[in-house]
Amino acid sequence: MKPDEIKKLDGYFKRMFNPQMVVKARPRKDDSAEVYLGEEFLGVVYLDDEDGDRSYNFSMAILDVDL
Repeated sequence: MKPDEIKKLDGYFKRMFNPQMVVKARPRKDDSAEVYLGEEFLGVVYLDDEDGDRSYNFSMAILDVDL
């Protein structure tokens, strides 16, 4: 993802969920970014650019031991 896309996503997550959320570029990957709450890794946002309709998918795994 381009830096301007990451900045827009960062602002969206801060407004919609929590001001302490941060979206960061992933090393060696340009189709996704990582989402953190403070220092805690939450998940990955993937870019979906299929059929000319640009969208973003957030994927978050929840481990049984965390429940």
